[in-house]
Amino acid sequence: MRILHLALALPALFIAGCSSSIKVDPATIPGKTFPTVRGETLEKQPRTLPTDLAGKPALLFVGYKQSTQFDIDRWMVGILQLKTPIAFYEVPTIAGMLPGMFANEINDGMRGGIPRELWANVITVYSEADAIEAFTGTENPMPARVILLDAAGKVLWFHDRGFSPILLQELDAKIRGL
Repeated sequence: MRILHLALALPALFIAGCSSSIKVDPATIPGKTFPTVRGETLEKQPRTLPTDLAGKPALLFVGYKQSTQFDIDRWMVGILQLKTPIAFYEVPTIAGMLPGMFANEINDGMRGGIPRELWANVITVYSEADAIEAFTGTENPMPARVILLDAAGKVLWFHDRGFSPILLQELDAKIRGL
């Protein structure tokens, strides 16, 4: 039965990746409040973003495709190597009815590849993924969306063109200046 679910989940992910492209000017995102969306950690705890992060700044790494993981990992390694003082969260964002139907199987697959100590920091968003897509755009869905939120959920810094060590230093300086 599990093989059948996985066999159905893979086409669902492909179909989700074929949705229409949303164009958003990245320069317009800083200053806006991140949309309120519900998700679940890999520990199976419900979370509402950005509400549950309120009170202190947070860094979100939003990914629309599995291949975005490499980009997210580079940002996270950089943040850890610089010892940047920020709570960070990976936010796999998978739109579409079919992926939502297979959320448990998809999340189980993620749990198999992500160390347990990071599960609380991975918040998957399915049913409200379209709100994040509309906010950040999906014109080029591969690079991670790197989003620095202030204590109230307002975007202070945004990047969606792939990892850059120069921008990592800029982001680190911005966080240390908060």
